[in-house]
Amino acid sequence: MANEIHPTAIIADGAKLGTDNVIAPYAVIETDTVIGNGNTIGAHAVIKAKTRIAHDNTIAEHAVLGGLPQDLSFSEKDTFVELGSGNVLREGVTINRATKENEATRLGDNNYLMTLVLIGHDCQLGNNIVLAPSTGIGGHVHIADRAFISGGVMVHQFGRIGAFAMIGGNSKITQDVLPFMMTDGVPATVRGLNLVGLRRAGFSREDIRSLKESYRILFSGAGSLEDRLASVTALENDKTAQLADFIHASKRGFHRDKPDSRA
Repeated sequence: MANEIHPTAIIADGAKLGTDNVIAPYAVIETDTVIGNGNTIGAHAVIKAKTRIAHDNTIAEHAVLGGLPQDLSFSEKDTFVELGSGNVLREGVTINRATKENEATRLGDNNYLMTLVLIGHDCQLGNNIVLAPSTGIGGHVHIADRAFISGGVMVHQFGRIGAFAMIGGNSKITQDVLPFMMTDGVPATVRGLNLVGLRRAGFSREDIRSLKESYRILFSGAGSLEDRLASVTALENDKTAQLADFIHASKRGFHRDKPDSRA
């Protein structure tokens, strides 16, 4: 089907559009953009140069995709924003380009970003993630699949948020956030497993039992962190192995169950 473009929208000559897109009044699509099929771009939204959008996304009013990174050291390079398919970006969402040559700030598929969410430069988001209103994600943050980040959360640059993590509203995130768990507060602490999210996602009773045991080992078990991680790995469960691997890969440390938790 043909694109439906309102006469007040501004589409640069160098923009490439697929088919069946709906472009609302006063939207701006700059040159050197690529937009696939079936997307809806709301009134006054701005799709800036070097933005790549796949299919069936909904981009609401006043969203801005592909702006220059908010990094004082940045000088003009060929960097990008890449958006997968099936995402919903609500009013005022902002996503900045990457800082390194030929690299991209990336969102996967089926993510839901609510009003006034900021995704900083070089961030990498997976699939089926929810970010609630007024959440700010600093540069170089990685967010894994099915994470849920509540409203007003601020995430420090270079952090990682694990799969199926749930972060409570207005939390201050300065370290990595463990997968499968709830993290909340200022300073943020782990409050237990994200049981509601895990059950909704169809986790088996065995997986949940093993993750509960991992939680006990990590935060109440004896020995060094390496000893406790070895005990978690010994549970021989795919999810607990993923949890142990996440901690092993941490460079910034990770939020614990209380501020004075031992290393």
